[in-house]
Amino acid sequence: MSHSRPTAQRPLRPAALLALAALVAALFTAVIAPVGAAQAAAYRYWGYYHLDSGKWVFAQTGPDKFTPQDGAIEGWRFAVGDESSTRLPRATPTFEDVCGATPAVAGKKRVGLVLDYGRPADAERGTPPAPTAKCAVVDTKATGAEVLAAVASVRSEGGLTCAIDSWPAAGCGGEVKQVSAAAKAADTPVAIAAAKKADAPAAAKASSGTSTSTLVLVGVIVLAALVVGAVALRRRTSA
Repeated sequence: MSHSRPTAQRPLRPAALLALAALVAALFTAVIAPVGAAQAAAYRYWGYYHLDSGKWVFAQTGPDKFTPQDGAIEGWRFAVGDESSTRLPRATPTFEDVCGATPAVAGKKRVGLVLDYGRPADAERGTPPAPTAKCAVVDTKATGAEVLAAVASVRSEGGLTCAIDSWPAAGCGGEVKQVSAAAKAADTPVAIAAAKKADAPAAAKASSGTSTSTLVLVGVIVLAALVVGAVALRRRTSA
């Protein structure tokens, strides 16, 4: 009875090993790389935030679905960002800073807004306006979208806020193919001046000016009377 002898397996040659490694690398690049590229996609857009205990928090709902309370501060920031990064408004003023000079109105609510138009590096073209803060006096049921519309012009498409106060002039959440080093750089905090209380009405100013002039005139008349009286008394004494 004969038995067949098993055939010994030949080890792979170095050339074959290199070819196999190249094939695996090619498959990895073809399958994994597109997924990584999709996750790293960056966009130029307006982000919506809430100020909570002095810190900005990314809004979990759209501005048309959220109703801020009286005394709240909302934030908007235009920037280039992706899923792994969040660009917050660069200023964190208090409610008093923003709305302290705005009188409360019965049946209304006051909501502060910080509008950060971003850095030059965030813009596709042009120079963004300086960050600013505004105080909205709106109905108590007003949503975040209605609060924003009360103090700024808004351009939107399909529920997405594309431009605030005409910034940017064109585009809406467009993809950024290559993010510049300047756009990737860390933000530098900025300060927004506190709102100043309104000047006194013109009528009040005029009244104040008139009162001051009257007092000055009366003072001059009294002083003149005293001088005349002193001169007359001296003449009588001399006589």
